[in-house]
Amino acid sequence: MISKILEKGEEKNFMKHLHKLLSFIVALTMVFALGSMQATSVSAEETTYKLTLTGTATGHTYEAYQVFKGDLSTNNEGKKVLSNVTWGTGVTYSGEESAAEVAKALGDHTMTIDQLLEKLTLTTVTKTVSSSAYSTVIEGLTAGYYLVKDQDGTQSNTSDAYTKFIVQVVGDTEADIKSGVPTVEKKVKDTNDSTGKTSDWQDSADADIGDDVSYQVTGTMPDNIADYTSYKYVFTDTMSKGLTYTANNARIAIGDKDVTSSFKEVVTPKDDGSTVVTWTCDNLKGIEGVTLDADTKVVVKYNAKLNDNAVLGSEGNPNTVNLTYSNNPNKGGEGDTGKTPDDKNIVFTYKVVVNKFDQDQNPLAGAAFKLEKKLADGSYKTVKEFTAGVETTFEFKGLDDGEYKLTESTTPDGYNTIDPITFTISAEHDTESDNPSLTSLEGSLPGDKTTGEITFTSNITHGSLTTNVINKKGSELPETGGMGTTLLYGVGGVLVALAAVYVVYTKKNEKKQ
Repeated sequence: MISKILEKGEEKNFMKHLHKLLSFIVALTMVFALGSMQATSVSAEETTYKLTLTGTATGHTYEAYQVFKGDLSTNNEGKKVLSNVTWGTGVTYSGEESAAEVAKALGDHTMTIDQLLEKLTLTTVTKTVSSSAYSTVIEGLTAGYYLVKDQDGTQSNTSDAYTKFIVQVVGDTEADIKSGVPTVEKKVKDTNDSTGKTSDWQDSADADIGDDVSYQVTGTMPDNIADYTSYKYVFTDTMSKGLTYTANNARIAIGDKDVTSSFKEVVTPKDDGSTVVTWTCDNLKGIEGVTLDADTKVVVKYNAKLNDNAVLGSEGNPNTVNLTYSNNPNKGGEGDTGKTPDDKNIVFTYKVVVNKFDQDQNPLAGAAFKLEKKLADGSYKTVKEFTAGVETTFEFKGLDDGEYKLTESTTPDGYNTIDPITFTISAEHDTESDNPSLTSLEGSLPGDKTTGEITFTSNITHGSLTTNVINKKGSELPETGGMGTTLLYGVGGVLVALAAVYVVYTKKNEKKQ
């Protein structure tokens, strides 16, 4: 074909087209070559790694800052090392050392992270991620040392804590988070006055109005308490209106050491009748003679009286506590604080309702009653007495479980006095629960049936045991006339007849003599 083109004298045009074709091929080749070079360059620049944080929980926002950057490699010992170290983006260091010197000091442990942070200002966040339960992955990190921390302000006034700063060389690696929170727990003891038995510390109890109830509050330490230079610790105890706290009766201990004087107590009555008591220590680590570790516990013990405002029945008289604590080890423990959820327990109390009736089931006025409680030594303590009047219903409020004796101290005119009635109040309530409930309430009589008998109707909601006490009319004495007079006359006639027989018998004997 070329020969034909040449024969037609088109050699000049052929050469022109061939030149264009070759130029196009060269240009196309350069484009592919350049594209290949750029792809290779991008691939090298985008070699990234991931850092996996283990032991995380939801609710955190983590920020990763690149403190150092450089070339990542593995040494003869199989450890990741960073060479050609320089400061990361947005890093300002106020010290005189170079980035390489600081990185070496960190690796040799001749400089701590806290010492580094004192001279370091970080302004550029490389990555921001939201935490997941158990583990959180930060991806897309180029080679370097990274500092990971909670975003400022995200853990203030929460029930969590800020993560201790983490500096980690990245090359697909893992790091355990360094954060921890304390816990708080409140318990109460339950005493049965009739048996003398006292329970272990538990989440509920029952008591008589007027009883002193024993409470115990226990606070723990975070696992990373060693990361703090100071540690604030504040118990906040809220008592419902049915509980009365006497100021300064609390005793606080760490182990065997009494540290009450290291806490400041403030008692604040509230408009709703409740009382808030706080015990504050600005720095647990500043208490002389005390060493704190992850197993340390702070224990508060105190008494509160169940008063006349006590709520009867299933609602009970709750008492809650929470703990405010330092939660930012990156600031040495100063400033930021967290707060635990409330821990709750309840003290229950009950009532016995006595309805007075006659034998025809009509309300009967004029009676008086005394209720006594049997104590462990066999004696009885008067709970309450009612005087005689127009009342036909008698309420004995604020009773604990135990054995009681009901005595009719005044009997309505014309009626027989009832025998004293001995009965037992029994109740069950959740002893281990975040929200304890009253589950049963019963009144029962002794098995030997040696006392008067009554039957109780129970109402758990109102905390009441209700019974009817019946008086029967006394026997009628003979009256003038009627059957009584007839009976008297009959007896008199018999006596007269017997007298006559006696006289006749006597005279006959005299004649014989």
